[in-house]
Amino acid sequence: MNIKSFLLTGDNEKIAASVAAKLGMDGYLANVLPHEKQEKIKEFKQRGEIVAMTGDGVNDAPALAAADVGIAIGSGTDVAAETADIILVNSDPKDVVKMVEFGRKTYRKMIQNLGWAVGYNVIAIPLAAGILYPHFMLNPAAGAVLMSLSTVIVAINARMLKL
Repeated sequence: MNIKSFLLTGDNEKIAASVAAKLGMDGYLANVLPHEKQEKIKEFKQRGEIVAMTGDGVNDAPALAAADVGIAIGSGTDVAAETADIILVNSDPKDVVKMVEFGRKTYRKMIQNLGWAVGYNVIAIPLAAGILYPHFMLNPAAGAVLMSLSTVIVAINARMLKL
C-alpha cells in the first residue's frame, strides 16, 4: 500500500523482531516506554511523515494523542479509546488495512463524482445559457432533466462503493 509501518513496543527485542519480520514492517523499537513512543511519533512528524498510531493500552495513550490519527483497538483500555480518533470495534489489527483501503476507495469515488458534476456544469450550463446560439440552444426543460440525471448518476456511482 506504499505505507511505512513501524513497531513501537514495550516487549523485548526478540519478540519485537519476530513480530516486525512476520508482519513485513519497515522497522521496530523494543523495550520502549510510553513517553518514548510519544517522542518517536513526534520525530516521525518532524520529518514530515503523516502518522497513524494504533494502540490498545494506557501506555499507548500519549502516542495516540500525538499522532495525526490515533487508532484504538476495541478490546483495549478506555483511556486508549478516549484518546484515539478512531476505534476499531473488532480487535483485529488487519482492520487498519481495511480502513485505509476503504478511505482510498471513498476518495476515488469523491473525485469521480466531482468530475462528473463539474463536467456537467462545464458543458450543460453554457449550452443552456446560449453559448452556441443561434446554432444550438439547450431547452431549459432538457437542462433540468440533465441536472436531475447528473444527480442520479452521482448517487448511483457513490452506491457502487464496495469494501
